[in-house]
Amino acid sequence: MSQPSEIQPARVTVNAVGEGCEVVLAGSWQITDPRPSWAKLLGAAEPKRVTVRLGEVPRWDTSLLLFLLEVEEWCRQRGFYFNSEALPEKIRVLLAQMMASHESSVPFDRTESFLATVGLATADTLAKARAISSFVGECVLSTVRLVRSPQRFRWRDCFTEMQQCGAMALPIVSLVSLLVGVTLAYTGALVLRQYGGDIYIADLIGLAMVREMGAVMTGVVLAGRTGAAFAATLGNMKANEEIDALETLGIPAVQFLVLPRILALGLMMPFLVLYSDALGIIGGLLVAYGQLSIPPAAFWAEMLTIVDLSDVASGVIRGVAFGVIIGLAGCLRGLQAERSAAGVGRAATSAVVTAILLMIVADAIFAVLFNALGI
Repeated sequence: MSQPSEIQPARVTVNAVGEGCEVVLAGSWQITDPRPSWAKLLGAAEPKRVTVRLGEVPRWDTSLLLFLLEVEEWCRQRGFYFNSEALPEKIRVLLAQMMASHESSVPFDRTESFLATVGLATADTLAKARAISSFVGECVLSTVRLVRSPQRFRWRDCFTEMQQCGAMALPIVSLVSLLVGVTLAYTGALVLRQYGGDIYIADLIGLAMVREMGAVMTGVVLAGRTGAAFAATLGNMKANEEIDALETLGIPAVQFLVLPRILALGLMMPFLVLYSDALGIIGGLLVAYGQLSIPPAAFWAEMLTIVDLSDVASGVIRGVAFGVIIGLAGCLRGLQAERSAAGVGRAATSAVVTAILLMIVADAIFAVLFNALGI
């Protein structure tokens, strides 16, 4: 009987390619065996571009990663380009994690051309746009399934989320809205008092709160409170492989986890916006009575001369849109979170930033649209 061939030890082949070199790794890379030294392999050579790929590697462990880390650190210190695209994705992910734990003040490679940088950034942007479009499409399809078969929807989960993002958010919304109304009133009084138009503080507070500030401030509060909570919850479930377990059982994560949260936030935001409007107007009324000696009845009567249902409706419409945006951003970042505690934290931060950015964009679009429609 023929004996099995002995596994070759770790070895490295360096082939010169123009101003750079190609590094081929082969053999068995075990942490208990001797590991080749990159400095000894190069000698006095200094290739401007180092490309690494795997040859016949029957087995490997941390020894292979340590060698790649040595090569990448050498390239980083000299500003040369380290190309690891030919390596398997698993190795590249592990190497990136090791590099993150060995970060130094040495800058990354800057030898990539401008066109290459723009191309990579464009490709990354397109990939993110496709991921967002796919997620929004799944949410739309889940909503259609909900309309067709409402009895299959987990309404209990939705009601629980409505309590969390609705009733439980009243204290912070109350405080922020009241103080916003007080701040607007003090700012407006500085100008209106100079022209004897103290009574018009009611018009300023009324319009500002019902059209803009009520919806915007409520959205900002819920983006930091509820959007981050959605991202952290789903990110933690992903890290614990709970979402993978649901997908294995044939339960869509969007239908089971995402849609109840988005629906709850979209339904509760209009009520929170109206509540915020009322608190902001009360804050302005208190300042008008205390600083400008305007009776509450006169304040209310003057405000009703300029604020009508169309103004209230515009704020409510903004609120519904902001609620959906916050829910989408929080759930999307949660599902995209890395499977680690740090990844969950980054997902929560990204959810807040994304939600606020999209809310500002949506608010600008609504302002232009409502102005065109005369609302």
